[in-house]
Amino acid sequence: MPDSHATHSAHIDADRLQAMMDAVQPFGGGEGGAMTRLTLSREDGRARDWLAAWFSANGFTPKVDAIGNQFGLVDLAGRDAPLVMVGSHLDSQPNGGRFDGTLGVLSACEAIRAVRDTLAQDGSAAACNFAVANWTNEEGARFQPSLLGSSVFTGATALDWALDRRDGNGITVRDALADIGYAGTDTVRVPDALIELHIEGGPFLDRAGERFGAFTRFWGATKYRLAFIGRQAHTGPTPMAERKDALLAAAHVITGLKALAGEHGLELHTSVGRLEVYPNSPNTVPGEAVLFIELRSGSPEVLEAAEDSLKTMIADAAEAVGISYEVRSIDRRAAGRMDTGLIRLAERAAEARGAGTRHLDTIGGHDAVSLSAVCPAIVLAVPSVGGVIHHPTEYTRPEDQAFGTQILADMLIILATRGMAAIAVEETPV
Repeated sequence: MPDSHATHSAHIDADRLQAMMDAVQPFGGGEGGAMTRLTLSREDGRARDWLAAWFSANGFTPKVDAIGNQFGLVDLAGRDAPLVMVGSHLDSQPNGGRFDGTLGVLSACEAIRAVRDTLAQDGSAAACNFAVANWTNEEGARFQPSLLGSSVFTGATALDWALDRRDGNGITVRDALADIGYAGTDTVRVPDALIELHIEGGPFLDRAGERFGAFTRFWGATKYRLAFIGRQAHTGPTPMAERKDALLAAAHVITGLKALAGEHGLELHTSVGRLEVYPNSPNTVPGEAVLFIELRSGSPEVLEAAEDSLKTMIADAAEAVGISYEVRSIDRRAAGRMDTGLIRLAERAAEARGAGTRHLDTIGGHDAVSLSAVCPAIVLAVPSVGGVIHHPTEYTRPEDQAFGTQILADMLIILATRGMAAIAVEETPV
């Protein structure tokens, strides 16, 4: 059995981490820092191929499940030992940034490798096994909903339903997986803990000059796909009073959502991030406008009240313009909290490196949110310069990437030597 009083330090190699980041960047990378690596695209397939090759070259056992989640397993303690999973996602937003998601996957590779090598050099036994995870369709840019792969993994979403999701061109997840060769058949069990390192994607760490944070609470989200249905007509001769303009109704809702957020102060975020207009011609009154609406809040009560207001807003907009509407889908994600034991472990690891741990809310979704329903989970944060995310200028300094990865490795070495007792709520800091 591992010595519960042993102390180890697994030193990561910052240059090795940077080399991995540089190696993956060309798969979807563009001018000015842009990244377009939509899930299950050819670019995503090439990034996955690179990761699979890295797994094989570095002694990680590669596996792919039926929704395309990609794993690299390291067996250090035998098949019955606890499993600690670490990772994030390689897919990006269109014209997004190079660090969101990617850092989490590659830092997992580096941290686990450092821990494995340290244990081997010391001749120490391990109390747990490790796995890197690259989750499918975290971003939800090509297929909706987001967090699709991790939701199937936890059982929250049915596999066949997920495989039947279609992108804007009518291509299903099932067909896209087959096209890039990632329609897997492997089974990977639910881990005993999940840790995800991520760029903050917000301004708080950078503004405060702090290096490390932990997302202790995650906001809930309600997402509508709404269609206003009017009547297509010529923008020239059709009298204004006789037009049934679907886009006009959409405009009412877009401006109404902005006002709605103001009513709730900092407790509510609203958006329409995507708008599909048909037939989308300069000379044609739009016959249909499809809005992708998001409501986000850390308060279930605020989220429920906002949805009630949205329903009224939609009906009023349709009536004002004289058209109809359809709610074509609704996705919901509940608010919640990350695991207390993992938060304390992160704090201890950061303190040992001379850093504090700022407690943050994650307003955006992460795969760790999905996993939090079935195991202890946490998202760790490193600074985003200027708080930028989902934009080509998204940037996290190499030294901050390395620092977060080192804290991650420090957490993993504690778990490797002490097992799941290290995150027990009653655990006394050492």
